[in-house]
Amino acid sequence: MSSENSPQSPDRKPRVAVVFGGRSSEHAISVVTAGAVLRAIDRSKYDVLPIGITTDGRWVLTADDPERMTIAGRTLPAVEQLTDSAEGGVLLPADPSSREVVYVEPGAVPKALGEVDVVFPVLHGPYGEDGTLQGMLDLAGVPYVGAGVLASAVGQDKEYMKRVFISYGLPVGPYEVIRPREWDTDPAAARKKIVDFAGEHGWPLFVKPARAGSSMGITKVDDDSGLDEAIAEARRHDPKILVESLLRGREIECGVLEFEDGPRASVPAEIPPVSAHDFYDFEAKYIDSASGIVPAPLSEDETRRVQELAVQAFEAVSCEGLVRADFFLTEDGEYVINEINTMPGFTPISMYPRMWQESGVEYPELVDRLVQAALRRPTGLR
Repeated sequence: MSSENSPQSPDRKPRVAVVFGGRSSEHAISVVTAGAVLRAIDRSKYDVLPIGITTDGRWVLTADDPERMTIAGRTLPAVEQLTDSAEGGVLLPADPSSREVVYVEPGAVPKALGEVDVVFPVLHGPYGEDGTLQGMLDLAGVPYVGAGVLASAVGQDKEYMKRVFISYGLPVGPYEVIRPREWDTDPAAARKKIVDFAGEHGWPLFVKPARAGSSMGITKVDDDSGLDEAIAEARRHDPKILVESLLRGREIECGVLEFEDGPRASVPAEIPPVSAHDFYDFEAKYIDSASGIVPAPLSEDETRRVQELAVQAFEAVSCEGLVRADFFLTEDGEYVINEINTMPGFTPISMYPRMWQESGVEYPELVDRLVQAALRRPTGLR
């Protein structure tokens, strides 16, 4: 495996493959994010190759057309709508001595598409944000934007994320985990485990998939009568589920970005209560366009503290490139970290780019900094 990035040829621009879509329930949001990145990336500085992954896992060439990669009304976009071929596919290199991307169709001679210098994986959720794609790119010796294998996996699995936070002394709220084997062998005992948790910490609870994002599959459960339906909804996205107690307080988010001298935190944002929704769920975020407050109305001490905690979370999980860290500021004035996102949404209404814009880093510069950080980073163990 290559230990350092291959030098760029002086007569060509670095080539960025923007990889998006994927097999997770966050497929559509990944497409929207990719459209925003494609719209913003500096074409005078980079050559760009859009590569979509369909919902069944096929890698395809797609149109470089950000206008078709948006949410239209309540209709979500998909990679399948952006490709002309129902059979052709893209193959990334498996050999670290070559970064040649190949396009193949049944009965046709494979077509070389040229070398890729860096991958910008704007995939959300399992099979993309969870270390699986990162491991494949590491094997191929191809640099990529964002966290490595371990940090991506920890950042996707909310149970182990919380375990890492606790080991580093970061404040975490009460939670319980129901593993697939527990539910499959004795669902009554697993259900009782949740009810006992509610008896200790009180209702309502949040039941969520352990390894999903964009608020997919999350249900606020006010009492025992809604528990079975909530468990079924969470397990529809992930066989492992997480149960959290309600933390009363303000929802605060903070972005972290890797600069040449290390990670820095953005100004924080606040997610105010959404009157039409029980919590900041998928519909509130992406369909009804509920908006956060940037910057959050916090005191200087509260701002400084959440920025410190966000960078500490970034370092605790060994992240690279970027992170959005989500917190609750409780009624007694203490921060509790809820989770991090190692590849947060980049949609036009997403909080991560909005926080950095307010911090003085406009969207095109944000994309450029992420690509440059990936190009500086050696491949292999680091």
